[in-house]
Amino acid sequence: MNSLIKSASEIALMRESGKLLAKVFNELDSFMAPGITTLEIDSFVERFIVDCLKARPASKGQYGYQFVLNSSVNDVVCHGVPSAAKKLKNGDIVNIDITLEKNGYIADSSKMYAIGTVSPIAKKLIDVTYEAMYKGIETVKHGSTIGDIGAAIQEHAQKHGYSVVRDYCGHGIGKEMHEEPEIVHVGSAGTGLKLEAGMTFTIEPMINQGTYKTKLKKDGWTVVTRDKKLSAQWEHTVLVTATGAEVLTLRDSEPR
Repeated sequence: MNSLIKSASEIALMRESGKLLAKVFNELDSFMAPGITTLEIDSFVERFIVDCLKARPASKGQYGYQFVLNSSVNDVVCHGVPSAAKKLKNGDIVNIDITLEKNGYIADSSKMYAIGTVSPIAKKLIDVTYEAMYKGIETVKHGSTIGDIGAAIQEHAQKHGYSVVRDYCGHGIGKEMHEEPEIVHVGSAGTGLKLEAGMTFTIEPMINQGTYKTKLKKDGWTVVTRDKKLSAQWEHTVLVTATGAEVLTLRDSEPR
């Protein structure tokens, strides 16, 4: 049997993890505000996952990471580290990326937050990135390819004058946070691995205002845009079905 394909019982457990992670974001929505630190966000999320949902923050301890989430502000592309010194201010845009494990299976999702009143330029980047993620999700079904996902995302981002980060990608997910296959967010339709019903993976495009080139900071985690322009990211865990994609981490606030 193809090891990338989840059984019906595994899919049921992944649905449960996905629903719980969606609840984390629903709870976080009312907490995000100017003046809070990214470390306070981390503590809030950890308490909710552990105490209220009786689940495990899967990122904590993974690869030696000490926190339960990544908080990526403005020109931080991904893997921003929570800090007591990083206070969110009016006009910031921030991606909060959270993983959760329940009953041995992991869900992974991220969301952009506009803090206070953000510029129209920043708002457009957030919106186009969300649209690009869904353009990718809409290509997913049994028999489509990984290249279809990347091509749809790339076309939408570039149509708006943005670039797609190449250095980081989506990934298979299940018992492990990072499984096969890699989901690249650029590409050519009809190329790459053929998708099969029962596969579960993340789609998580990072879209930059300027160049797609990135730089890893000295902390060994934080990735920033090389030109210091803004970056945005959204992420969902999806299940391939016979006819399309089921978004396992769908939030109440989403229209889909």
